[in-house]
Amino acid sequence: MKVMKFGGTSVGKPQRMQEVANLVTKNDEPTIVVLSALSGTTNALVEISESLSHGDRNAARQQINALHEHYKNFITALLKNDSSLKKATDVLNEHFEFLTIILRISFSEALNKDILAQGELLSTKLFSIYLDEINVDHVLLPALDFMTIDVHDEPQVGTIKVKLAQLLQKNKDKKIFITQGYICRNARGEVDNLKRGGSDYSASLIAAAINASVCEIWTDIDGMHNNDPRIVDKTYPVEQLSFEEAAELAYFGAKILHPASIWPAHFYNVPVKLLNTMEPSARGTLITEKAGSVGAKAVAAKDGITAIRIKSSRMLLAYGFLRKVFEVFEKYRTSIDMITTSEVAVSVTIDNDVNLPDIIKELEPFGTIETDSNQTIVSVVGNEIEETKDVMKRLFDAIEPIPVRMVSYGGSKHNVTLLIDRQHKEQTLQLLNKGLFGL
Repeated sequence: MKVMKFGGTSVGKPQRMQEVANLVTKNDEPTIVVLSALSGTTNALVEISESLSHGDRNAARQQINALHEHYKNFITALLKNDSSLKKATDVLNEHFEFLTIILRISFSEALNKDILAQGELLSTKLFSIYLDEINVDHVLLPALDFMTIDVHDEPQVGTIKVKLAQLLQKNKDKKIFITQGYICRNARGEVDNLKRGGSDYSASLIAAAINASVCEIWTDIDGMHNNDPRIVDKTYPVEQLSFEEAAELAYFGAKILHPASIWPAHFYNVPVKLLNTMEPSARGTLITEKAGSVGAKAVAAKDGITAIRIKSSRMLLAYGFLRKVFEVFEKYRTSIDMITTSEVAVSVTIDNDVNLPDIIKELEPFGTIETDSNQTIVSVVGNEIEETKDVMKRLFDAIEPIPVRMVSYGGSKHNVTLLIDRQHKEQTLQLLNKGLFGL
């Protein structure tokens, strides 16, 4: 059994949803299809939720009506039969009646999660109706019946495995199963989600739970590229990556794959393929245990970074000093991306500054605190970079004009990480593309 996940752009237009159906039905292997919300839907639902949270019910009503009109046009173009169109209209009426009812309900975080879940529920139900119309036998498996997270918002893979196996066993004569990405139930049994980009995570967790032959992630780009194609003119898809390389790239800014989606596939050794819905014949990127080759393979950049420097000639070399520093970040559940040390200072970077004032306040007894915001992490990723001849020389020769704030090297044999000011990001990526890849 395999897993095929399709993102919002892959199902965002009626023609594309029809093309997805064609891709799904070509498989001989039993398949679980994971769908995101139609492109733009989650953003629209976020806007509705924000309007409600601010008490602006008129704005929320207008946003709901606009989204409803969009879906009416969508189903009219998607479906041909009157009976199918009626089923789809009933589905829209059900979900948009819910969105209308909430205009009269006090806003809460639980309600927010219910609102955000509507996109995936709509896309999968409409896709199911289309499959019925073209006589494709399938089953719609509600993700809320098996996808669960615990009190720490971590997925319960064991529970997912058992519940999903029971549902599949009940429908063992079927070959195509449709389910929602992103949404789940929390420890209280309430509707919740796996955060933005979580459909990739859903697909990987499902693939791990069923020990899938492969987890295919279908998007609008043909694999993970060696650099950011939005910034750099000449890029190409990387044919093969190890799980470790892919995880580094995803974490440090490669947008095609959600960072959390790597570990379930890695832990259960399920190959992942990144494929292009608009160009199905393209080879894409294969992610497995094996790296396939050595040397620098790709560059990724992550914005919104804050650097924090703690200067203390008195305490830095004292026993337990670093532990105390890290405990501050742990207390505020703020992860550290990079760390460098000298005799008198330690510098770290974070990508979430929500608790920065509190963190600084607790760090001040340790020494002088300096912060730099609007920084960018640039990560050069590849297999055994540290053992590959000339990689470091070519890297630093390439970025010679760029002022580098921090360098992290040696923590992983798969990457070299640089911290630069955001204003130098585009130039750095272009220089690295030329210096490392000759493009």
